[in-house]
Amino acid sequence: MDGTNALGEFLRARRALVRPEDVGLRSTGLRRVPGLRREEVALLAGISADYYLRLEQGRDRNPSVQVLEAVARVLRLDSDATAHLVGLAQVRSSEPRRPAGEGGRGRGVRQRERVPVSILQLIDGWTHNPAYVQNKFTDALAANALATALSPNYAPGVNLLRAVFLDPAERELRRDWEELTEGGVAALRAEVGPDVDDPRLRELVGELSVRSDRFRYLWGRHDVQPRRGRVSRMSHPEVGDIDLHSNKLSIDGADGLTLVVFHAEPGSRSADLLNILGSLTAPAPRAPRDTDHDPVQEQ
Repeated sequence: MDGTNALGEFLRARRALVRPEDVGLRSTGLRRVPGLRREEVALLAGISADYYLRLEQGRDRNPSVQVLEAVARVLRLDSDATAHLVGLAQVRSSEPRRPAGEGGRGRGVRQRERVPVSILQLIDGWTHNPAYVQNKFTDALAANALATALSPNYAPGVNLLRAVFLDPAERELRRDWEELTEGGVAALRAEVGPDVDDPRLRELVGELSVRSDRFRYLWGRHDVQPRRGRVSRMSHPEVGDIDLHSNKLSIDGADGLTLVVFHAEPGSRSADLLNILGSLTAPAPRAPRDTDHDPVQEQ
């Protein structure tokens, strides 16, 4: 990920995923690369092959939305991926970002992210709902006791995407690991959008690309999917298989922070198991002291 031509990287990756037969073309001759050829994309989108080449090479700095939408249809992009494509082109056509020290949000400069106190109080008061707060890079910033009991990686200072890919215990916990990793990488792309030169993103993607073949494959696909609620299927070492709905809520006034809350279907076995897990994490009752009670006066 060099960040110098994010639009071209996206177009090449998505073009490689579309087979000729998917768009009504006959696959003839030996193809040196998977997917559609550039000239085939151009033909189906109604633009010249040279113009499409300029798009992939980053030489056209102001493509129209109509052209991009035509290319998106050929590449079979959904609405989220189409919006991502348009966003990449808009950044490409804008002025370069100013470096740090010149009023921009440059490399090496990041405001410290703070979780609102009211959110901390809210999640700490939930004894039946695991909950945590993360930023757009999936760094956990806060978590309640039940979330940490669900997975010790739900804790401040842990990058959750890194944990899912690199922690063997997390792989054992997740019965839906394949689905979770695919959705997690697509959500990261959606969250960062065109800001591919962010130093935190480069650090995270660089490490995972080196240490995880699956991450490298998924990142190279350029899938884009905003974070949405899902059912998390876990095999917890203390309570066994448990299925929990997760809801992802944006926090007002905290740019890029997301509150993730789990709950079980009422009356389900998972609800019973979640209650058991909660009882295991509940603090032991405090033993009464003599000073807690008024002394009994003898008559």
